[in-house]
Amino acid sequence: MLEELQRPAPPALTDNDALFLDVDGTLVAFADHPEKVVPADDLPHLLAVNAQRLHGAVALVSGRPIAQLDQLLSPLRLPAAGLHGTQLRSTADAEVVGGDTAQWLHALHQQAMRLAHQHPGMLVEHKGSALALHWRTAPQAAGAIVAFAQAQVAQLPGVRLQPGNQVIEFVSADHDKGGAVLALMRTPTFEGRRPIFVGDDLTDEAGFAAAMRQGGHGVLVGNRTTSHARYGLADVAAVHEWLRGALP
Repeated sequence: MLEELQRPAPPALTDNDALFLDVDGTLVAFADHPEKVVPADDLPHLLAVNAQRLHGAVALVSGRPIAQLDQLLSPLRLPAAGLHGTQLRSTADAEVVGGDTAQWLHALHQQAMRLAHQHPGMLVEHKGSALALHWRTAPQAAGAIVAFAQAQVAQLPGVRLQPGNQVIEFVSADHDKGGAVLALMRTPTFEGRRPIFVGDDLTDEAGFAAAMRQGGHGVLVGNRTTSHARYGLADVAAVHEWLRGALP
């Protein structure tokens, strides 16, 4: 059941934890365009030190492609799940599995671009095997975008809609962040550890639920009322402070 109670701050990490981190809205603040996001200067170092402490059991779980995550946090590479679990990299040095170009995306992208021309500020983000429609800079277009997405997904077997913070995405129906957590928990680096999932958005609810089923818990970033997460942190800065508190 989704909890509606005020959430306490999460306890400190222990050496037997596995840490799963959403990126946008959790490790970095939102920007008008995903490419304009700027991480804090010390974020790669902060994540690297936590990964060292947890013997590599720190993973990024994001709606971004893994290649974007690597670029954002360069030179750091971590285990990662991209495109809501469609892509998976089990260790920092492993090859990325999954995320082949979706055949249905070309025609959908063209239709979405036509809609964007009618709504200045709307952003269409082509991710290769997912398509995101943003209205952060076009709030008046939210209803039209959601209606378009719902109409289109009805014609796309094997595709689902993933709502998020001023965005809705077309993604594979076979993948979500919860599945990514479970897949990584079966690998040697993460197996046997307690999963902690930190995220801010509706896309992270599957991750919270998966962590809970594996004996761990979720940490919600922000003040959204209803969530599977047991604990909460106020914002990106609070996440960084909590991560710093975990350092030896």
